[in-house]
Amino acid sequence: MLKVYGPADRQTLCDGVSRRNFLRIGALGAAGITLPGLLRAEAAAGPAKRPKSVILIYLVGGPPHLDMFDLKPNAPREVAGPFRPIKTNVAGVEICEHMPRLARMMDRMAVVRSIVDSQVEHDAFQSYTGRDPKQNASGGWPTIGATVARLQGATDPGVPPYVSLCYPCSHGPYNEPGPGFLGVANSPFRPLGDGRDDLVLQGITHDRLHNRRRLLASVDRFRREADGRGMMTGIDAFTEQAMGVLTSSKLAEALDLSREDPKTVERYGQGDPKVFIDGNGAPRVPQSFLAARRLVEAGARVVTVNYSKWDWHGHPYGSCFDRCKEDLEVFDRAFSALLDDLRQRGLENDVTIAVWGDFGRTPTINANVGRDHWPRVAFGLLAGGGLRVGQVIGATDRVGGEATERPVKFGELFATLYHSLGIDVETATVSDLSGRPQFLVDGGVKPLRELV
Repeated sequence: MLKVYGPADRQTLCDGVSRRNFLRIGALGAAGITLPGLLRAEAAAGPAKRPKSVILIYLVGGPPHLDMFDLKPNAPREVAGPFRPIKTNVAGVEICEHMPRLARMMDRMAVVRSIVDSQVEHDAFQSYTGRDPKQNASGGWPTIGATVARLQGATDPGVPPYVSLCYPCSHGPYNEPGPGFLGVANSPFRPLGDGRDDLVLQGITHDRLHNRRRLLASVDRFRREADGRGMMTGIDAFTEQAMGVLTSSKLAEALDLSREDPKTVERYGQGDPKVFIDGNGAPRVPQSFLAARRLVEAGARVVTVNYSKWDWHGHPYGSCFDRCKEDLEVFDRAFSALLDDLRQRGLENDVTIAVWGDFGRTPTINANVGRDHWPRVAFGLLAGGGLRVGQVIGATDRVGGEATERPVKFGELFATLYHSLGIDVETATVSDLSGRPQFLVDGGVKPLRELV
């Protein structure tokens, strides 16, 4: 027997179903829509397609391309550094010896060795928007998450389209920028810290929650009339998002890693979210990669993660290579676990993962046994999303200082991410503060042809 339960109603039938809901079912039958007919229609439509998603991992501060994915063992000692390259499962491709797990799954990744338009100074802006921070738009260029939230919206009312797992860094330029001219309505949902307790109802029934919503709406009416900045639109969006989260357990469950198989959690590894690396970087929290996987599985379209600190001019406890080795080993474990996890769950072609940082590092090792900022060339790492992986794009000279093949710009990387989400960067636009349509990447920039 099909039962439909709704709000409390004094006019109920003997089985407790409200007369209003009974009449709704009867109306469907009178219209010729029967349960068998509905089931047949559902079967004919086939299984629903999974939404496409992006996990964007920002390596805070500028990871060293020469010590990770573009080693130069034959360069002079002051360039090559102490790490040795190892073979991968893709013929002719080598990466750092401290990432052996990733070496065994190189066929599931694509490395871009020739990003040429990084900014000079630290600024997370380019890593989240694909735009040059010195050529910003009025109101600010939006992040990819804000853009996708505006264009595609939520796949489920209980899961925001854009979720940020980024920790706030005390060094301002390391922080994820806001939604820019798209406004607060397209800001990321940030569930870290004490706010996680607000994802579930604390002893409040759904009826009481909806009563409070009606009261809030009545109080807001007069404020809306006096609003001259458009803030109420954003508040309305937040209210809708909050109502969806509170009346669904999907987001809270996705963030609850205690629901995960302990063996899976162990595969990723764990870090302390309260320890900010070198004081002003992000924490080294590999379980953020697992949380990101759970979020995209629940329906989030874009999840952003900031991870550790990679700004190694030198190190007070030894050379930067000691720290680098430590970070690479943890990253190798966590990122390989993420790739395996997505494949095992059938998500590999639906979720694109992107990894990059502010810029590359200098070929020459400095007097403090570290590497300094180097915007002339940097690396990016992409996986999943149905991309053509198992390849290296671009090349650098014998010391890793200049791109010699296939120079790539950040706009191309972001165009590739939008493409993997089903968004055509040649036609899609968002409106700026003046109402002018703006393309998602610089005019004429297309996805990387090697990947799509």
